[in-house]
Amino acid sequence: MMINRALLLIGGVAFILNFPFGMLRSRMRKYSIGWLLCIHLPIVPIVLIRVIEGLTYRVIPYTLAVSVLGQFLGVRAGRWWFSS
Repeated sequence: MMINRALLLIGGVAFILNFPFGMLRSRMRKYSIGWLLCIHLPIVPIVLIRVIEGLTYRVIPYTLAVSVLGQFLGVRAGRWWFSS
């Protein structure tokens, strides 16, 4: 039962962190330092939570998928938000 709580926590944090970074990334020039930071900065707290919760490397594909989803939806929202 604890693993479900930990997975929800790490998945929620991964999505919530990556969404605004995706919005910021939509405003940056592709492959610039800021663009790369928007992709890589959210990784640090996700790894810390994984270590603190005692989760193994097996959750990495799950957190990667949720992070990519957050970035993708954040970029889409950013393009919509900043275009008006």
